[in-house]
Amino acid sequence: MSPTETSPPKEAQMLDASQPARSCPHAMLQPGEGRLAHAPADHPPVPAARTGVLLANLGTPDNYDYWSMRRYLNEFLSDKRVIDYPAWKWQPLLQLIILTKRPFTSGANYKSIWNHDKGESPLMTITKDQTAAIAAAMAERLGDGVMVDFCMRYGNPSTRSKVREMVAAGCERILFFPLYPQYAGATSATACDQFFRALMEEKWQPSVRTVAPYFDHPAYVAALAQSVERAYAGMAEKPEVLVASYHGMPKRYLTEGDPYHCQCQKTTRLLRERLGWSEDSIHTTFQSVFGSEEWLRPYTVEHVAELARKGVKRLAVIAPAFSADCIETLEEINEEICESFEEAGGESFTYIPCLNDDPAHITALSEIIGQNLEGWITPRR
Repeated sequence: MSPTETSPPKEAQMLDASQPARSCPHAMLQPGEGRLAHAPADHPPVPAARTGVLLANLGTPDNYDYWSMRRYLNEFLSDKRVIDYPAWKWQPLLQLIILTKRPFTSGANYKSIWNHDKGESPLMTITKDQTAAIAAAMAERLGDGVMVDFCMRYGNPSTRSKVREMVAAGCERILFFPLYPQYAGATSATACDQFFRALMEEKWQPSVRTVAPYFDHPAYVAALAQSVERAYAGMAEKPEVLVASYHGMPKRYLTEGDPYHCQCQKTTRLLRERLGWSEDSIHTTFQSVFGSEEWLRPYTVEHVAELARKGVKRLAVIAPAFSADCIETLEEINEEICESFEEAGGESFTYIPCLNDDPAHITALSEIIGQNLEGWITPRR
């Protein structure tokens, strides 16, 4: 049952009257106020009705030490959306071999990019900045009845904790926004899975909507194009090729119906058309290959080396599938993939950062949010 503008049923308000006030710092309506105008004097207070916008990103370890990395990797690699092998086959390998060694190497990689000043990963820092910027844009556009926050699919803050906070703060409607431009079962779907699992724990469930993939949204494509143009404008010699590197996935997922590959290809095409470039000026590739089965090709790390061997000296790489810079961009692209290009004879490698909290990106995300809130909230005139 979704909440309404009337007084909530008593079975949804079984907590002690003082308990919501402790868990929710927001204004609480008392009997005789607002929608509780006709409630009996002993009716528990309830928070004023609000609408929540919950942004969701992949996640980050709490630190780069062994146990923090192990907890994070265990949660991530135990997700059936990420690794869909049978548990009897996968879990012994994961627990006894992979999680014994990989936390050390992954921890070293995270340490190389860690935001030591703030004690958090770059993904966490950027997501906080994005959330603050979007909250400000929503307040200006829609008023103070919208609560904007973020969660991580893996690690902290958890989806469950943020859904709980939003419900406690009076959010009777929640728009859930996975920050993945292209849909994939291992990203968008698992984020929504976790969101719906969190809703199952709520006595009084809010009405909800989820934001669809925005891989072809004009404002998103325009923001990507502007980031390329801005990067190229500062170069004495322009790159000969731009590689659009997307996170990879097993090729089998494509044949099983996942639309990710097609949406990546369309994003590249729309970006090229927006820039007005020729077809051979931008190449689509896939990175972060894991395991022994074949993944979507071409692999970025191999493709950039092949371009260098063919005589390409100046190369730029952009990562359109990532809404924020993270380990896959700052370490994998900027270090591993860069080294592959240079060792094969390349001379100039440029990584174009993710859109992060760039104003054009915030405008695009805010526009998408506004479109998805239509019918729930009327924008200010």
